[in-house]
Amino acid sequence: MSAPGGSYLVVHHPGPLSTVQDLGRAGWAALGVPPSGASDSRSLTLANRLVGNPEHAACVEASLGGLTVELTAARHIALTGAHTAADLAGRPVAANTPYYARPGDVLRLGRPLGGGLRTYLAVSGGIAVDPTLGSRSTDLLAGLGPPPLRPGHRLPLGDQPSPRTMVDLAPSPALPARPVLDVVPGPRDDWFTPDGLATLTGNPYTVTADANRVGVRLDGPALTRRVTAELGPEGMPTGALQVPPSGQPILFLTDHPATGGYPVIAVVTTRCLPLAGQLAPGDTVSFRFARGADEF
Repeated sequence: MSAPGGSYLVVHHPGPLSTVQDLGRAGWAALGVPPSGASDSRSLTLANRLVGNPEHAACVEASLGGLTVELTAARHIALTGAHTAADLAGRPVAANTPYYARPGDVLRLGRPLGGGLRTYLAVSGGIAVDPTLGSRSTDLLAGLGPPPLRPGHRLPLGDQPSPRTMVDLAPSPALPARPVLDVVPGPRDDWFTPDGLATLTGNPYTVTADANRVGVRLDGPALTRRVTAELGPEGMPTGALQVPPSGQPILFLTDHPATGGYPVIAVVTTRCLPLAGQLAPGDTVSFRFARGADEF
């Protein structure tokens, strides 16, 4: 796709993993296509609002920082999500604040400074790569959308939105060091021993190194099955806590497969999915029962 007036975001270094993400491609699960989209949708929509974009505009999702990009046109930018030490043309930039970037300005992100894994970069006009099935999101599992960013990638930028938001700062609480995620019982909670849900909600779990946009393997007290029969493939929502024979739950994130063959003991509520998308290896996470409909 051509960019107006040669407006591009040029990737000099992608860091450990940087991808293009928007709010995903909902509605394709029946064809085996997962939703994909931003792991932390709350941070992506905030970044877009700060630069005057529609909330669904495509941004860059940088995992563990390390991203270095250059703008070829004057634009407003904003960083949200995991806070990093960042600078624009050598000047420090803070999270949750819009900044004006001039042609040739280079933005550099360090590693996250505290909690969280993923930082979102919004540029006014949005990342205007060609959509696939209605979304510009990179899907690592299905291989849909643009590939993960590499040095030399030139991402086209869309037309400047108008008018731009006049917010100088969007106060946002820091990501918690020990997140607590609300859950509801899953469709197969009765396949576990009577204390299964109590074990899940009564103990902390550690995020292992086996974690990506597809899912997060957790380490903690094993969840023991009461029914040991084989389970046929079933549809899997984002936030499903699937339990393989090891008894250690796997939390499915946005690039998860559309179906799975292990029982789901619980599902993380929609309200808590952005926080789940910020879980990093080594984090301690706990689960609790959602208190009511307002928790969803």
